[in-house]
Amino acid sequence: MKNKIAIIGGGNLGTAIAEGLVVSGFSQPADIIITKRNTATLKGLQEKGVRISSNNNEAVKKSGIIILAVKPFQVKEVIQSIQDDLKEDHILVSVITGVMIADMEEVIKKKIPFFRAMPNTAIAIRQSITCLSHKNASQVQIKHINDLFSTLGKVVTIEEKLMDAATVLGACGTAFAMRYIRANIQGGIEIGFDALTASLIAAQTVKGAAQLLLERGSHPEYEIDKVTTPKGCTIAGLNEMEHRGFSSALIKGIVASHDKILKP
Repeated sequence: MKNKIAIIGGGNLGTAIAEGLVVSGFSQPADIIITKRNTATLKGLQEKGVRISSNNNEAVKKSGIIILAVKPFQVKEVIQSIQDDLKEDHILVSVITGVMIADMEEVIKKKIPFFRAMPNTAIAIRQSITCLSHKNASQVQIKHINDLFSTLGKVVTIEEKLMDAATVLGACGTAFAMRYIRANIQGGIEIGFDALTASLIAAQTVKGAAQLLLERGSHPEYEIDKVTTPKGCTIAGLNEMEHRGFSSALIKGIVASHDKILKP
């Protein structure tokens, strides 16, 4: 039971986690159970060998790791319903935005290992950045949960107080990056490319740029310097973007999103 995983909430995020764990080989399909009131939408996972259920209590009893993937307004009701089934050897992982560990402790009233995980939508293709924080967890448990989310992308451990900031930089950041790519495509069309070709060039260029930073650990300015030559077209474009407030607008957007979380 220790390595069996229950995913409470079979929405987009819950199913993406289940699919990623199966594809990566981290878990055998039969060791994962995912719950949803209407299980009809989970038939695809069932065909891959994942167990599906509408009974949260049975899922918790048969598992060692419990991943909460319900909507924020549902979390208190769900936790209350499984409270009696949670034992000290369970590991509880929440991927729910805005729900603090203290909020869960207040309801559960048991000293169990708690984790908060903030992935992004790229978890669907196992390319997420997942930010983790924890309480009451042993080093073995921390490594196990880290390994779990490492099969779904990159992982970084942060203090829980930074989870709202992680939401902006890692989750909202996907939308910010998409908006840049969209603008890049529009610019590409204006200078002569058809939309499909411009989309391919823009997306692969961003992917390659990000991979340079991830694999080399270099600073963005270092990579920028390698493609800017005196009186060249790259520096001309960069300077024009800065004159128009490119970096400033992006920074202000990140701060505005963070302010919105803190003061909705």
